[in-house]
Amino acid sequence: MSIEKTFSIIKPNAVKKNVLGDVISHFEKNGLRIAALKFGNISKEKCELFYAEHKERPFFGELVSFMTSGPVVLMCLAGENAVMKNRELMGATDPKKAAPGTIRAKHGDNVGENAVHGSDSIASATRELAIFFDKHEIVNA
Repeated sequence: MSIEKTFSIIKPNAVKKNVLGDVISHFEKNGLRIAALKFGNISKEKCELFYAEHKERPFFGELVSFMTSGPVVLMCLAGENAVMKNRELMGATDPKKAAPGTIRAKHGDNVGENAVHGSDSIASATRELAIFFDKHEIVNA
């Protein structure tokens, strides 16, 4: 087992539902620690950079619009096998298909507004963390 860092976003719909404490607690109770955290709005430009891999897909505009519609929580999570652990805790992308007790099953509204984002690999985590955090901001890894 190795200590890793991964990137997570609590999306605008979960922020509006006022479930930040529950989501963060779920990560912490399951072996991940907060290594960095920011609360605020994502600019359209930064959001488009973050989701650049989806630029040609039909849902890109709607995704950017949703992710910039309100505040989000940006986090660096750290722990043993953090990438996979985070993905397990989030559950399936479609909240209706997510296992009971996962974050998306509890707080997701639909495939697009599924409460949280998590990196899908160490390479993605490295790229995504660099978009939102300077190295000196990650302090508890």
